[in-house]
Amino acid sequence: MKSSSAVTAPRTAATASRAVTDGPRKRIRRQLPSSPWLFAAPGLLIVGIFILYPFVSTLINSFTDKRTLIPGEFVGLDNFRELLHDDMFWIGLRNSTLYILGVVPALVLLPLLLAMLVQKHIPGITFFRSAFYTPVVASIVVVGLIWVWMLDERGLVNAVLEAVGVGSVGFLSDQWLLLLSAMTVTVWKGLGYYMIIYLAALANVPRELHEAAAVDGAGAVRRFLTVTVPAVRSTMVLVAALSSVAAFKVFSEVYLMAGPNGGPAGEDTTLVMLVQRVGTGLTGRVGYASAISVVVFVVTVALMLLVLRADRKEDA
Repeated sequence: MKSSSAVTAPRTAATASRAVTDGPRKRIRRQLPSSPWLFAAPGLLIVGIFILYPFVSTLINSFTDKRTLIPGEFVGLDNFRELLHDDMFWIGLRNSTLYILGVVPALVLLPLLLAMLVQKHIPGITFFRSAFYTPVVASIVVVGLIWVWMLDERGLVNAVLEAVGVGSVGFLSDQWLLLLSAMTVTVWKGLGYYMIIYLAALANVPRELHEAAAVDGAGAVRRFLTVTVPAVRSTMVLVAALSSVAAFKVFSEVYLMAGPNGGPAGEDTTLVMLVQRVGTGLTGRVGYASAISVVVFVVTVALMLLVLRADRKEDA
């Protein structure tokens, strides 16, 4: 009797301890399906309010004649048909496309060269890294006003040009010079941001590859083309995609330098500036501006797909 009771006691204790531990486990298992959604709910709520709802609302409004204070009626594809005959739309599309062609190559190559320069461990290089990154953290409004003051007819740049006998140049009054000046501001402000991305990529390039190429007699330019560029090609594709989207949606630089009218006769207007001009104010054509926004979205997605497809072809 003593032995059986001694055996039963441990079993009872083990059963009780298992029951105590199984209880919380069962409760935890019952809570698992909903717990991730509870953690994700704040982020999903923010995305829904500030991204999904505006996107769906813009898509719906693009098929209506809605104005700022007047609820619109469904008009089908009339807004998109009107775009085909709107000269300002084609001007905006031309300028946005030229902005990509002028900005993207510079933002793909120059930050890479800058990253290769500042990655060297020499005295004082930390100061230069901080200096190159400073325009990134500066407000675009402040940066734009500084460049406007510099490029004005009585600004610093024209004062230097007049001092050397070149004469005053209308950086902010000529159609093409104004657009080129805005591109310069975009490149200058984005150099530091993309430099940091390239620095992270260059840190993963084995030093042995450069040493082996140097032993084979390859110079600096050849090592750059045969070692550095292939090693960071995926990063270059990323930079090209990001800068293409940002360049096509440019607004602040051109708006600050050209003014709300888009420069002389509106010839420097971009698509996003056109959206702001058409869709704001008490008589703003919200439906028509939404149609332009949809076109901007479609072209932006197409740009990203083209860049990714080119990258996949290169891999193949």
